[in-house]
Amino acid sequence: MTREQLEHAIRAACDVAKDTDLIIFGSQAILGEHPEAPAELRASVEVDVQPRNRPEGADAIDANLGELSLFHRTHGFYVHGVSIEAATLPRGWEDRTVPVSHPRFTRGHTGHCLESHDLAASKLFAFREKDRDFVRVLLVEGLVDPDLLEERIRLLPIDDEAEERLLRWLRITAGEL
Repeated sequence: MTREQLEHAIRAACDVAKDTDLIIFGSQAILGEHPEAPAELRASVEVDVQPRNRPEGADAIDANLGELSLFHRTHGFYVHGVSIEAATLPRGWEDRTVPVSHPRFTRGHTGHCLESHDLAASKLFAFREKDRDFVRVLLVEGLVDPDLLEERIRLLPIDDEAEERLLRWLRITAGEL
């Protein structure tokens, strides 16, 4: 996915949901803070979004722009309308989002992308291999700071055992780099 495709997704999803703002919280949120992110981070053809002011519009987004839709077949990527509650995010994430808006490309609509450390903490919580690989690339490329990521992990609403597992993974991985 490219930044231009993300902007197209913002425009289309806002139009479908009849909202001016989206929350972007899947892996492609990285394009908010890092428009030229390495290809390994842009491999997904899916943008996870929730309308910010009209969350009930997520279903319409998924139906019109989702996987296997005409939009997907036409553009080669799709927009997954889903509740933000599907993600586990660090406390305070709302105040750290990175806005993506352009008068022409998003028609003034705004996608509020998760900040990279919040995204990384959320990905680590999921702890799937692809999510750990994603965070590893963020670390290798210097797009996240291990100390700040540790702080964000500590802000996740998770139990102590889960937190320690994530912190252990981070320390080992950062130490290997």
